[in-house]
Amino acid sequence: MDSVDVGTTAAPRHSSRITLSRSALAANLRFLRSKIGPSPIISSVVKANAFGHGIEAFVPMAEHAGVRHFSVASSKEALQVLNARGHDGRIMIMGILYPEDLPWVIGHEIDFFVFDVDRLRTALRVARAVGRPARVHLEVESGGNRTGLTDEPFGEAVRLLRENPDALAFEGLATHFAGIESLANQFRIVVQQQRFRAFERRVRAAGLQAKLRHTACSAAALAFPETVYDLVRVGTAQYGFWPGPDVYNMHLSQTGKERDNPLKRVLTWKTDVMDLKHVAAGDFVGYGTAYQAPRDMTVAVLPVGYSDGYPRALSNRGHVLIRGRKARVVGLVNMNVTMVDVSDALGVDVGDEVVLVGRQKRNAISVASFSEFSSALNNEFVSRLPAAIPRTPVS
Repeated sequence: MDSVDVGTTAAPRHSSRITLSRSALAANLRFLRSKIGPSPIISSVVKANAFGHGIEAFVPMAEHAGVRHFSVASSKEALQVLNARGHDGRIMIMGILYPEDLPWVIGHEIDFFVFDVDRLRTALRVARAVGRPARVHLEVESGGNRTGLTDEPFGEAVRLLRENPDALAFEGLATHFAGIESLANQFRIVVQQQRFRAFERRVRAAGLQAKLRHTACSAAALAFPETVYDLVRVGTAQYGFWPGPDVYNMHLSQTGKERDNPLKRVLTWKTDVMDLKHVAAGDFVGYGTAYQAPRDMTVAVLPVGYSDGYPRALSNRGHVLIRGRKARVVGLVNMNVTMVDVSDALGVDVGDEVVLVGRQKRNAISVASFSEFSSALNNEFVSRLPAAIPRTPVS
């Protein structure tokens, strides 16, 4: 028997793979720039592993497209961006920041939100010990009731900034809108904008000025120009997803078109046919009795399941693409296996490429189509894609 040189064999493969389109990302950022104008900074929101696209792969792509500012949810994600980036852009932490991480954060000149005075006091002490100023963004409570400084703590935070300019760099004044992607929430958004402007007036009255004011997310940047200040925090839209149907309909109204979609999906997800099974009429497919064959069928077995991020809610509902044709999921989506009906797709064979999300020939499976059969939002679905799936940038 011939020996195999294990040193020259290819690395073991994952059961699925993700590609990321550089041209789609560039197009999305150009469209966003056309909406917000030339001046505001675009901060690429790459929390949740870049919304499932993969920080390691996505950050260099965004840099290539001109992005020099990244927003994350934790110091751990800040480290991932720091390791992935190739330029000296800014990193901003919007969420959890443990006190023991502050020396590292301040030492690496990473910006961070302050939404309670204790964090600011601790940052002041650490900044003096480290010998570098803490780069802080005051997040104010404008009506979302999630995180943010209320009136009295805000006054104390402003006092600390005014009295310690050498140790506390006032980088930003920010707030977070509570569901601006839905027109049903507009009565809240109006109040939030008024409250943010009131906080801004208090800053000026104290003789201070933040370097950057920012309130706008993807939805606000696309639909509400009055929310755009010095920086916009863009997540959903840069990945090619509309924040919601109301924002998309507002875009159509502004353009006067019945159909128009300038946002391009960055992510494509694929796997391969693992096995083929001929099923007789009346037999059940997979676990339990969720699906009984109404006729003689050919079923393709795919090596992905809910542990790989393919939602169990797509059992007997979802579709994939094989040889350019849609194949419906039959039976329950298992932990690592999903079955699809290929009875009418002639010539399907083991090893054929399967598109889970993306385009194949003239058909496409969109991320939005997943939410037709489950309560998952676009962002929820993609952010749950396991980090172990390899992500590869393509043109």
